[in-house]
Amino acid sequence: MRAPTAAALAAGTVLGTCAAAVAAGRYAAGRALRPARADGAAVPPGFGEPLTVHARLAARPERVALTRSLTAELPGTYGLTGRGVRAVVGHTMREATHAAPADTVVRRLLDVTRGTLTTGATVRLTPVVHSGDPGGSLDLPCIDTEIASELGPLPAWAVPGERGVWVVAAHGLGTTREQAMNVLPALARLRLPVLVPAHRGDPGAPRNPDGVGHLGASEWRDLDAAVRHALDQGASRVILYGWSTGATMALHVAAESAVRDRVCGLVLDSPVLDPAATLRALAAARGVPRPLLPMAVRAAEGRAGVRPEPPAVAASPERLEVPVLIAHGPGDEVAPWGPSRALADSRPDLITLHVVGRAQHAAMWNADRDGYEEALTRFLMPLL
Repeated sequence: MRAPTAAALAAGTVLGTCAAAVAAGRYAAGRALRPARADGAAVPPGFGEPLTVHARLAARPERVALTRSLTAELPGTYGLTGRGVRAVVGHTMREATHAAPADTVVRRLLDVTRGTLTTGATVRLTPVVHSGDPGGSLDLPCIDTEIASELGPLPAWAVPGERGVWVVAAHGLGTTREQAMNVLPALARLRLPVLVPAHRGDPGAPRNPDGVGHLGASEWRDLDAAVRHALDQGASRVILYGWSTGATMALHVAAESAVRDRVCGLVLDSPVLDPAATLRALAAARGVPRPLLPMAVRAAEGRAGVRPEPPAVAASPERLEVPVLIAHGPGDEVAPWGPSRALADSRPDLITLHVVGRAQHAAMWNADRDGYEEALTRFLMPLL
């Protein structure tokens, strides 16, 4: 083969690889950053592994045997979602494995909230435990309202409370505002009013013009609109509470909002502080080959409009002016916890880091509910 021909083939191969990487990046952005499904099956990154229901054991308490996997063995309390069914499962019960099929994990079955959990069903574990709304699922008073945003009206739940300080909560990747219901009972015990808005791309809310999420880089303006709504409704100050990209949105509001002086605290669960690392994790989870990940991530950044730098407060911790609680842990494979630890180390005067082991992304409450709620209560009390 003549040298020019070989060179041309090599160049063609490189161009083909680059084109494949760009296509993979666009695909990864469209898939990994797509909004939550309209059917409400909220399964965030890290929880997409399908599991089979192998048996329901009629002991008391009732138990369910699921396909053995690292996800199925996670400690704590989780939702279980599948076609036409929602359930809640508790901790694994190793003493019951002798009565279950081989290669299964037995978990306590706490509730079946929709449909029937049948043997053979395909389900997925999710940190979103409750479905519906706070009134129907938690027996909490709840008002359906709307928030005016730059893209149009956003549906929201307003849970009344007696305090002048309000909590404004923002959900994260792959979920809906149902994610906030995990902690609403704890906030209700503190008599805190809570506003739980949808944001762009959620069911019932306007879409981003490009149809994908931006890891908080544009969505934060919806959270800003929710803060303004809370202030208009009588809040004296607000505490921002966010999971995953919702936590990132809270940091954007704290640094960039014109009403940031009314924010008196931040609760950040599994914050996305390194967008490039999160995009790599999402692209890998969607099957992008490892050699193509760097190019794929750059293409995804271009499509999603994701800033390569972290939120301003994370990049310049000296800009932080209010107390912060970060709940995160080394088990998070979607949003590395190293940046959270570094941010906490940079401002020990304002930031408390609550470390949770063996917890997947945005599942810190699920893995250790009691410890999480104790840390949350200790943090919030001085702000009320």
